[in-house]
Amino acid sequence: MTTHADPHATTAPAEELLNRPATLTQRIHSVLHRQPALSPAIVLVLAAVVFSLVNDRFYALQNLSLVIQQVAVIGSLAVGQTVIILTAGIDLSIGAVMVLASLLMSKLVADNHWPGVVALLAGAVVAIAAQALNGLLVTKIKLPPFIVTLGTLSIFTAITLIYAKGQTIALQPGNILMWTANTVSLGQLNLTNGVLIMIALYAVIGYALRYTAWGRHLYAVGDDVEAARLAGISVNRVLLSAYMVGGLAIAVGAWILVGRVGGGDPNSGLNANLQSITAVVIGGTSLFGGRGVVFGSLIGALIVQVFVNGLALAGIDPNYQVLAVGILVIAAVSVDQWIRSVKS
Repeated sequence: MTTHADPHATTAPAEELLNRPATLTQRIHSVLHRQPALSPAIVLVLAAVVFSLVNDRFYALQNLSLVIQQVAVIGSLAVGQTVIILTAGIDLSIGAVMVLASLLMSKLVADNHWPGVVALLAGAVVAIAAQALNGLLVTKIKLPPFIVTLGTLSIFTAITLIYAKGQTIALQPGNILMWTANTVSLGQLNLTNGVLIMIALYAVIGYALRYTAWGRHLYAVGDDVEAARLAGISVNRVLLSAYMVGGLAIAVGAWILVGRVGGGDPNSGLNANLQSITAVVIGGTSLFGGRGVVFGSLIGALIVQVFVNGLALAGIDPNYQVLAVGILVIAAVSVDQWIRSVKS
């Protein structure tokens, strides 16, 4: 006698699995995957609350003004670093290029008496050209971004030291290069023009990443370069454009740096390379590419500065401030690994 299998016998378990309510862990994972900047935003709010309880001066508008102003340079660099990391790349030379561009701008004005606007444009051209070199080495010679930018870090640092001859260039107030240091008062909250330029930079790049074909192609390349190539995306062009957009962000950072230090200083921005990466990682952008939002990097930069400022107000040894930042980086990367590994 032949028996007929129940057609629903094998499909029922599958249907039950699909209809089973998601666990709390799966729901959290799903939300964090869709909103990469959410977890750093929560950390920022919690840190602000804790430090305000430790010292009520933390929420003083003068102190908040200082925190925001100190973020402007690294925040600008983090925009360029974010765009590059979204392609699964990295730029270890970004701070060195910024210092070179800032020195060039300052020296052209102070020593060669160039108009400030022309010197600013010259510095921007140098920053974009330096990043184009990084991009060409990655796309044409197929060298890993880590190795390329590690090498150009030394090259650009050496060029800066040779060009500056160990000298610091001071600029007089009133020059357009110093305009970024001018303050705009919103009540007791004092913001520099450099902060406003940084915010504008985030708005422009954030819009481009979210609403343009270039942004979609950038995410696609970072997520799966072979799939992007099969989909007809010009991978090399996208990668090169990412580094050149990074050069534009560097030029903005260099302009803000000139206003902040009052000219060009070859010793400024010594840790800017790693600080920009730190801001991006803490801000929720994946080092493996394809996931993250540029505004998360601004939150990441704010988190670092809030921890440094809050711990200082609490009277904590500066060495513990560095320790806290290191823990934040490891925690951020761990969260990213979890988001990538957990199956929803």
